[in-house]
Amino acid sequence: MKTYSFDEVKDKYLGERGSEKREQYEYELRMDLIGEAIKTARKERNLTQEQLGKLVGVQKAQISKIENHLTDARFDTILKVFKALNAKINFQVELLNQNVKLG
Repeated sequence: MKTYSFDEVKDKYLGERGSEKREQYEYELRMDLIGEAIKTARKERNLTQEQLGKLVGVQKAQISKIENHLTDARFDTILKVFKALNAKINFQVELLNQNVKLG
């Protein structure tokens, strides 16, 4: 029986990196991971969604939507959430091998 790597399976069923379907999958996965990280950090800080919302300046419903990936939260809102949780954030930027054309 042949075994396949996770990347090979993703390539086969979602398309190769850079394809629209694969990029959407990767984006949704990242948003799920961010939401889970926020939920975990909030619980470790013994905060309710309502309390975290007050610290950030948003409603409880917005925190719930971010944690459960039910909305595309603004980047600055996510940064405010992590700041309120006193959490360190690391971002990785990957440049794709694509030409950039100036109009």
